[in-house]
Amino acid sequence: MVIKNTGSGYRVQMPDGRLYTCKVKGNFRLKGIRTTNPVAVGDKVEITETGEGTGYITAIEPRTNYIIRRASNLSKEAHILAANLSQALLIVTVAAPETNAVFIDRFLATAEAYSVPAVLIFNKADIYTTEERGLAAAYRAMYEEIGYKTLEVSAVTGAGIEQVKALLHDKITLLSGNSGVGKSSLINALIPGLSLKVGEISTVHHKGMHTTTFSEMYPLPGGGYIIDTPGIKGFGTIDFNEKEVAHYFPEIFRTSAKCRFADCTHRNEPGCAVLEALENREISISRYASYLSILDDITQGKYRAGY
Repeated sequence: MVIKNTGSGYRVQMPDGRLYTCKVKGNFRLKGIRTTNPVAVGDKVEITETGEGTGYITAIEPRTNYIIRRASNLSKEAHILAANLSQALLIVTVAAPETNAVFIDRFLATAEAYSVPAVLIFNKADIYTTEERGLAAAYRAMYEEIGYKTLEVSAVTGAGIEQVKALLHDKITLLSGNSGVGKSSLINALIPGLSLKVGEISTVHHKGMHTTTFSEMYPLPGGGYIIDTPGIKGFGTIDFNEKEVAHYFPEIFRTSAKCRFADCTHRNEPGCAVLEALENREISISRYASYLSILDDITQGKYRAGY
């Protein structure tokens, strides 16, 4: 199993615990999409030894799932965050820094598209004002009504950490989020003694600064693994079909069964149950805006199509 991407190669752990530093041999492609990292943390691979503790990765076993994002806005390339996951935890904050709702929804839609159960972890509960706590509660209520599990935690005070530990037990879990949301602090709270470097928030832009450079998997004391990933600013979706985007928003998909037309895109068609639900506030305006933003990426050619 690949447990670390070092940039120049990969750390691979054998079933008996032996570790190898490996490079990739041959061309790997995922569904014809060019990826910046042909091998991802969590991949099960075959290797050929080239020396003591070194080798070449010669094959990747089929992935059960993965989380993938567009490498940059105008890129044909994609970046696989991790593969073969039990679940993904998205760490979000409503302040210091504020996690954009579109970012959350694009991550959740990608998790739906690639069959990864997702959980939202609202961190930094200890520093929120009364107004910010209300905003976090509103977010949690909205996402839980859709069907997502959410938790409120503080990596600093330890509030909610035991609930997170129970969630992670004996599972392989991806941790992701914007830079500065406290991911490294949360991992340090989950794995005492690991002492990951914790970044600071930029006082100028109120954004986080990167502390993690490459993805890495860590064993949990009680069983299971977490995969730490570099903080990301935006989440560009890739390889989405216009007619399938609604499938990745559970509440829109459920409502769309009542639309007059089977191929309804829920933008301006007559008899659209989604637009009616939006008018009746049964579907969140922010979620609908996120849905439209993904459609716009596809239909307006904001991104060049992947290949």
